[in-house]
Amino acid sequence: MELTYAKCIEISKRVRWDIDKDVIRGREFDFSQKFLPDGISKVDKLDFLNDDERRLLSQIQGRTYANMFGFVERFITAKVLELTRDHWLGDQTALEALVRFTDEELKHQELFRRIETMISSGMAEGYEFLPDPNEVAAAVLEKSTWAVLALILEIELFTQAHYKQSIEPDENLSELYKDIFLFHWKEETTHAIMDELEWPRHDKKITPGERDRAVDELIEIIADVDGILQTQSAADVAYFLKVCDRSFSEDEIEQIKAGVLKAYRWQYIFSGVEHERFQALFEKLTTEQQRQRINEALAPIM
Repeated sequence: MELTYAKCIEISKRVRWDIDKDVIRGREFDFSQKFLPDGISKVDKLDFLNDDERRLLSQIQGRTYANMFGFVERFITAKVLELTRDHWLGDQTALEALVRFTDEELKHQELFRRIETMISSGMAEGYEFLPDPNEVAAAVLEKSTWAVLALILEIELFTQAHYKQSIEPDENLSELYKDIFLFHWKEETTHAIMDELEWPRHDKKITPGERDRAVDELIEIIADVDGILQTQSAADVAYFLKVCDRSFSEDEIEQIKAGVLKAYRWQYIFSGVEHERFQALFEKLTTEQQRQRINEALAPIM
């Protein structure tokens, strides 16, 4: 597919959907089924859990998965709105494409807020999603546009990979949960294309020194993301242990903690960073030494 803003507009018009009419359609979540597939939750790696426990842990992870998208789209929307300024008095096709991008991301935020309310009514009390969307967005947006665009592309790409590789093929998921990420994937497809257009466009405007500092800022963002994942994974495991019907040994608890953190690091960092499209563009925009710095930063958490 040729990467053009016009193509993004064409796809956006074709796949446009409504939260109630197309996605929810009066349905509720099926708590007899998993939410996230094993390919994303990695609960199958915890072989001492029974089927009910794996289903519960997949539902907790699935709740956090939806909430994570709701909060990252806060800073994505803000950054893309900022990018539109470059096109106000120039390429109106690019402007329309980016405005559609932000409109869709605002809709996604509403969708994920709705999902949290619906899931909470079917799960025991005590779950907490700890990151504050506005605080995180403000911290991310303090970084350079180059670093933020790298982060946004990584997110958009892992969204697509997760759906196509794991969610779509799994027939044992809550039907509503699966459909949510089908429709989310449909609109995110064009967002990744626009990221691949905007990141190189911005890269041409900065100096080598600015780009080098931006790489350091990307490393800082990765560290901040990992801090969020450590905190949220610990909260999710604590909730799982609280609502589960049986107790676990200390060794089993440590395995659950390590397993969930490893799953989250794969979900939100490595499945995006290692995506072939991210790697291809990142290699074009950076030096070998800069890529080595990123690899060294990722090594401790891999």
